[in-house]
Amino acid sequence: MNETGETGEFDGTGGFDETALRRDLAELLAGAGVLDVDIDDAIADEHVRSSAYRRVALATAASRSRERDRAVVAAILRDPDEMASKTAVVALVDGIAREATGPAEFRRWSARLLPETGRLRTGAYREFIRRRVHDWLFRLSVEDGHVPARAELAEVTDWMQRCLAEKSTSPAVLALLAESGSTRKIRNIAEDRARKRGTATR
Repeated sequence: MNETGETGEFDGTGGFDETALRRDLAELLAGAGVLDVDIDDAIADEHVRSSAYRRVALATAASRSRERDRAVVAAILRDPDEMASKTAVVALVDGIAREATGPAEFRRWSARLLPETGRLRTGAYREFIRRRVHDWLFRLSVEDGHVPARAELAEVTDWMQRCLAEKSTSPAVLALLAESGSTRKIRNIAEDRARKRGTATR
């Protein structure tokens, strides 16, 4: 919904094109096999639409084919509700990253998708998606055996540092987080897990 309370996709003249938004929604939902969303409800209510986009993102991430991913992202990002668009794209990024076989595969995938974020007028949202991709590349490289330097860790968000503190099984990574994590909580979690893992292996 825009500032005047209207819904619809930008038509390039400062207004909104509800027909285009309806078409995008119908194609996204059908392509993802999400058949229980009322299009009229989704057009009228950005919360319904946001939920629908997240379901589309999750279904897309679960698909074995990556051929439609860029078109899905482009359609979602045409929605005038940029918060809903950003949230759905982040859900897709998370889903793809969790299934990636390694950093190289995810880097190739994200390189094709990131140009689409230029559709977002809000710079903070573009940056959020970019940082999310960077976080996952960092995590996947760590899972692939890379031991990061302190400077590399400093470029990762608190969210990803905490994820690693809670889930990493690498003694070197836990030691780095315990010493250089961005918050006291992250450092304490990493230190506690490193200590417990050390006790368990004695």
